[in-house]
Amino acid sequence: MTADRGSREGPLGYARLMSAETFTPHTPEGRDALTALLAHPERAVVALDFDGTLAPIVPDPDQARAHPGAAPALARLAPRLAAAAIITGRPAGVAVRYGGFAGVPGLEHLVVLGHYGAERWDARTGEVHAPAEPPGVTAVRAELPGFLDTIGSWHGTWIEDKGGRSVAVHTRRTDDPDAAFEALRAPLGELAARHGLVVEPGRYVLELRPPGVDKGVALAAYLREVGAGSVLYAGDDLGDLAAYAAVAELREKGLPGLLVASAGTDESPKELLAQADLTVPGPAGVVALLDHLADALE
Repeated sequence: MTADRGSREGPLGYARLMSAETFTPHTPEGRDALTALLAHPERAVVALDFDGTLAPIVPDPDQARAHPGAAPALARLAPRLAAAAIITGRPAGVAVRYGGFAGVPGLEHLVVLGHYGAERWDARTGEVHAPAEPPGVTAVRAELPGFLDTIGSWHGTWIEDKGGRSVAVHTRRTDDPDAAFEALRAPLGELAARHGLVVEPGRYVLELRPPGVDKGVALAAYLREVGAGSVLYAGDDLGDLAAYAAVAELREKGLPGLLVASAGTDESPKELLAQADLTVPGPAGVVALLDHLADALE
């Protein structure tokens, strides 16, 4: 079963094509968490990454859009939960716009934590709250084009300004994306360190951003805020490992947690797949899972 077929048939049709066993976690911890979510959905939090999880990965991030079934599936499920959140490295407002989440009935209490939690959009108010831009990001943004040119890595790479909270260098369009990625890791690490930043690797992307801000920190803080009794987190990339680690730590403290991997391509990180309790085929699979949960709770 492919993600493309799910897109053509729609999320509900795709969910029917996938058996119930498809959505059964293969680990005891995952099965316990799913049981807890279904038994007490009013205490459960569903948190989701955006790119690669709700939206297919595309060559140009500005062209990314959520799977057409994402907002409807979340709207069916969210009213039955304690909370639903999207945690992304994108600016919160961009994720809302590309996801089509604003003004959707059923998503009145959705929260989007952008820039790894540094920004927050609440559907209730429609407002984004964000702190001032870190000075290190300002400096790196100005220096980065000349820096890439100086080290001979300009051709084929391109810079993405993530709304003032971080800057990313993509290698997907180079002649050898893997070689370019590895060649840039050390130089960009040194550049980031000079300005008090860290480098977060992803799939053919290296993001320079302030330390101490990641999806794990954002997720743990949000779960404390809402008093979660269980959590489902779905992601697809290396940046989601911090959220996986946060869920693993909470499990040790008795909070049931289900880790879902959105694995739509051969590029899916092995580290993520190895830790997941449940793997689904890309954004269409995530949408089918959300619809499956909503069906089970109706």
